Amino acid sequence: MQNCISITNDLFYLGGNDRRIALFESAFPVPRGVSYNSYLLKDEKTVLFDTVDEAIGDLFFENLSHALGGRELDYVVVHHMEPDHSATLQRVLERYPAVTVVTTQKAAAMMKNYFGFSGSVRLVKEGDTLPVGAHTLQFVLAPMVHWPEVMMTYVKEGGILFSADAFGTFGALHGSIFADECDFEHDYLDDARRYYVNIVGKYGVQVQNVLKKAAGLEISLVCPLHGPVWRKDFAWYLGKYLTWSSYQPEEKGVAVFYASVYGHTQNAAEIVASAIAQEGVKVRTYDVSVTHISELVSEAFRFSHAVFASTTYNNGIFISMEQLLADLKEHAWQNRAYAIVENGSWAPQSGALMEAELSAMKNMRRIGEKTTVLSAVNADSREALLSLGKLVAGDVKQN
Repeated sequence: MQNCISITNDLFYLGGNDRRIALFESAFPVPRGVSYNSYLLKDEKTVLFDTVDEAIGDLFFENLSHALGGRELDYVVVHHMEPDHSATLQRVLERYPAVTVVTTQKAAAMMKNYFGFSGSVRLVKEGDTLPVGAHTLQFVLAPMVHWPEVMMTYVKEGGILFSADAFGTFGALHGSIFADECDFEHDYLDDARRYYVNIVGKYGVQVQNVLKKAAGLEISLVCPLHGPVWRKDFAWYLGKYLTWSSYQPEEKGVAVFYASVYGHTQNAAEIVASAIAQEGVKVRTYDVSVTHISELVSEAFRFSHAVFASTTYNNGIFISMEQLLADLKEHAWQNRAYAIVENGSWAPQSGALMEAELSAMKNMRRIGEKTTVLSAVNADSREALLSLGKLVAGDVKQN
């Protein structure tokens, strides 16, 4: 049965939730599920903004039919061709053969690649408009946020921005579709950060370019393809995007990442973390072998400082720590201060190797010298670890 939700008198939410999905994009755990959002504008012309993943396809078509109320579908605007938003597009075109697809040239090429579509297409470029009655659609290109074909749609009448994957989040919706009817900071912010950092974070420059375009628009309603709809206090969330996309820390504090085989490097990392906490500085500690890489990368983006502690493994960095450093580099992590702890039983080398990776990233600053543990923490190395923790805490307070 349909669960179509009215946003305004002429704008309707047609999406739904998938709480059974384990991995988003077969990569990112989503224990709180995910929503797939689609919208219908009813004016002199009817306009569908994106479709949904097959997981909620049946509900989507019930919602669409109910919202149309017997009217024909005139346009479907395709903002993004990733299958979680376009998997049901072909079924829409089959049900409504007279519909015109409105999209970018690159998206049209992808449509042909995905399912051989060759129907009616209206190609649009930056700034193009499409009157549909009392509303006029204006198209804003957003390449690499996060695919090259992506665009957004702005409707001046009502200040509505259909933002594609921008301003989305992991996490299913809980009855209400509006951000102001939940505690977004408590319920969604961690998922929103992890969503942004891991999916869009590499493309900070492109995101900044789109945000500059958005700054010139009067926006009252933001309709993303995942997560809640924003109709109040959007400036707060926009501020998060400005911070994340400029690769600046969201919070002053320390993320301690450790890779340990038998617990001795964990012991070293937790001594450092305890020293930081005792100085009154916020600190979070993560075992990189058991915490999913998407959360580790997100937390590295969150905090101003990081400590990396790794045992030496096969004359190198431990596997999971090596993966973390590679992912941070891949996501253009930068503008941070860091400290290094290494362990080794006969030839500790992980410290120098981690330093080589971190120093090659943009605008990075090391705090102190690397601290070495030989097999297990002893009285001398414990004092060195405590000193390192105090040094890191002091740097947080001063910067």
